[in-house]
Amino acid sequence: MRVRKAVFPAAGWGTRFLPATKAQPKEMLPLVDKPIIQYAVEEAVAAGIEQVIIVTSSQKRAIEDHFDLSYELERLLEDKGEIEKLRQVRHISDLAQIAYVRQKEQLGLGHAVLMAKDLIGHEPFAVLLPDDVIIADRPAIGQLIHAYQQTHGSVVAVSKVPESETSRYGIVGTEPIEDNHDGRLHRVTRIVEKPADGTAPSNLAVIGRYVLTPKIFDKLEQTQRGSGGEIQLTDGIEALMAEQSVFAYEFEGDRYDAGTTMGWLKATVELALNRPDLGAEFRDHLKTLDL
Repeated sequence: MRVRKAVFPAAGWGTRFLPATKAQPKEMLPLVDKPIIQYAVEEAVAAGIEQVIIVTSSQKRAIEDHFDLSYELERLLEDKGEIEKLRQVRHISDLAQIAYVRQKEQLGLGHAVLMAKDLIGHEPFAVLLPDDVIIADRPAIGQLIHAYQQTHGSVVAVSKVPESETSRYGIVGTEPIEDNHDGRLHRVTRIVEKPADGTAPSNLAVIGRYVLTPKIFDKLEQTQRGSGGEIQLTDGIEALMAEQSVFAYEFEGDRYDAGTTMGWLKATVELALNRPDLGAEFRDHLKTLDL
């Protein structure tokens, strides 16, 4: 069965970016000149996703407005002859069929995914965390979808991290599988949310991309609150492993953690340097700074 739908959890408070996020969703903070969440939505669409489901909360109306039509703005740009800007604005509202689900309480990532159950139905689906911005020749979620088509099992994106940082992530233990031609695909044997220092089963950290079978909803409904008093998606995936194989895929691409202030700053600088229209002038400017 094809992976046609993708869930984007976007209900958190964004407290790391206060006071900027007091009245603005964290997902709408710009990386250069594009909101964080748009990078992930464009990645999903490039991978063949047809329906985008954004899980929101109160104070997130700006996300809905961003992906909606803006007749007044389009008319203004058309009247001024700003055709390229008009094309960019229309591209946003034409990206995909977008639906919204409210998460009334912020009870964790697993709970956010569970909110999309009725819209997903009985088919495999993708999950993309907007905070993780991944720039790749092949869309990262598309790489996971390809792995799902090979394995017919849930697939989580993973990346090697320093051992000193394993306590910040969900960490997987793995075993090799047959016919692993590129060496990037592993069978998951364990998955631990934010293990204590020295207890991580590996240095393969779960990054915010998943392709999941609909059986995950049954497991999430039975999952008790775990780390941080929240319903953790990793706990639901660990329960799923008792019935179905789960795989980890080391994706190709550059990942930026735009969910932290320093990660957002690094992403802004590096994405700007890679822009054909901005990179050269910005690089020259950086060279003038007394660093």
